[in-house]
Amino acid sequence: MTAAAIDLGAKAASESRLADSTVDLGLIQLRLAYNSGVAFSVGNRLPSWVIVAVTGTLALALVAYAWHRAPRAGWVERIAGGAVIGGAVANLVDRAGDGVVTDYLHTGWWPTFNLADTFIVVGFMVIALLQARPESKGDQATDAVPYVRPAASTDTTTDTKHP
Repeated sequence: MTAAAIDLGAKAASESRLADSTVDLGLIQLRLAYNSGVAFSVGNRLPSWVIVAVTGTLALALVAYAWHRAPRAGWVERIAGGAVIGGAVANLVDRAGDGVVTDYLHTGWWPTFNLADTFIVVGFMVIALLQARPESKGDQATDAVPYVRPAASTDTTTDTKHP
């Protein structure tokens, strides 16, 4: 939930400090904007409760998947999953208050976005790359070969040490 806390803090700071101004940082500008839809303002005409309900359902599905996947996930995948879930929760919490998501990062060539969006996109990219890589031979051998119970011994010799 660190990702959610970082983004929610940045959103609060943006709302208080960027209400009447823009800060130019070179490649990116800090500019306050609000999005009533989801990515690229898709669904911006839907009632906010619909978007909150769908976003909440997706966030719960991500949490359930991460809980199920966690025992087999490495630390990089866990961090990436945490970034995705934290970003989704941050946007959900932000939207639940007034029906819009606060955006504050502007490039001039891409729609204005926030850190939660970045956490979601980068987290999913890392997970996709991890899932696309070839498995190591040790992992394949362990996963691919089913357990076979050894056959009963057919040795007909007798043990002379024990009666």
